[in-house]
Amino acid sequence: MMLHLLNRSPRSTATYQDLSEAFGADDHLLLIEDACYAAQASASAALEPFGGRVSVLQEDLVSRGLAERIDPSVGVIDMNGFLALTETHERCVSWF
Repeated sequence: MMLHLLNRSPRSTATYQDLSEAFGADDHLLLIEDACYAAQASASAALEPFGGRVSVLQEDLVSRGLAERIDPSVGVIDMNGFLALTETHERCVSWF
């Protein structure tokens, strides 16, 4: 089980492709910073390879004015939820 942290916008298609190839069946993706844009309903195609195992950091959503535009399949978590993910996953990798 690995937690993947992604901060790149969905326009960074090469990063999303590399991540999808490395993403395992028990892995989870957390969208932070500019990756929050991928959580919008209009951009959610970028998240299809991750099979619904995707969350987005609430603080980053709010700071970008995206809180009301999120695809319902993406979970919204706060910093405590972020901490809980790090505790339940054996490893963490950052895609920056």
